[in-house]
Amino acid sequence: MNALEINPSGKYIDVTFGGGGHSRAILEQLNSDGKLFAFDQDKDAVKNIVDDERLTFVPQNFRHLHRFLKVYDADSANGYNGILADLGISSYQIDTPERGFSIRYEANLDMRMDVSLETTAADILNTYSAEQLQNIFSSYGELRNSKTLAELIVKERLNAPFKTTTDFISRIDSCIRGHRPRYLAQVFQALRMEVNQEMNSLEELMKQSSEVLAKGGRMVVLTYHSLEDRMVKNFFKAGNASGEEEKDLFGHSEKIFTLVNKKPITATEEEIKENPRARSAKLRIAIKN
Repeated sequence: MNALEINPSGKYIDVTFGGGGHSRAILEQLNSDGKLFAFDQDKDAVKNIVDDERLTFVPQNFRHLHRFLKVYDADSANGYNGILADLGISSYQIDTPERGFSIRYEANLDMRMDVSLETTAADILNTYSAEQLQNIFSSYGELRNSKTLAELIVKERLNAPFKTTTDFISRIDSCIRGHRPRYLAQVFQALRMEVNQEMNSLEELMKQSSEVLAKGGRMVVLTYHSLEDRMVKNFFKAGNASGEEEKDLFGHSEKIFTLVNKKPITATEEEIKENPRARSAKLRIAIKN
């Protein structure tokens, strides 16, 4: 909330509504003229909508930010004072067994944040090539033995397709290295990121955020994975996913954002004790020029 520097009569966007905690905190600081637009692709998030005329809920993936702001906000062309993005999976999604996100529960290998998506984690495990699987586990899971794991999965599915979380875990047991829960969490993270096309969605969000923010508007992003953090850092620095500054014919480059914090803000030891899931969180803040 401090990072957003909320103007009580301003217009804000919470692109990851989830349990509604951030949205409620923003609404507490808005006056009767303020407005908040909240995005979430997860149909379960609808249960958390608060009855507040200043809040407009948009049941969409934030990759469609620009398009649906035009649909839901007649004054969208005037720009917004701030955008908040709390990336990755929500605690609710992890703790709901039937969604298949957690290594702790037996469930179908689903992992879709938007249940209308066609591809599930089971589809990926049962149809992707060894090379594709290796790339996912290496890039999104940062696993050192991603090739061995991918080859084992392709071999195992010849006997029977993967269907449930517990069946999958038991059949890759020989590949697990180091701290077992951490390794499995990295495997599940990689699958989840592929199922939901999270990096593509984030790139779209970052592109469109610079278009919808008003001059002086703030972009506040919480990341939980090095790939996410690198992309946010690159966009804030250079306005693109690569981080390389684009110059015109005269060698000039136009800065879209000004960084508020050059290094990401991380959780304190006290906060991590209270909330272990904050351990990998990194907060970056930038102002639209």
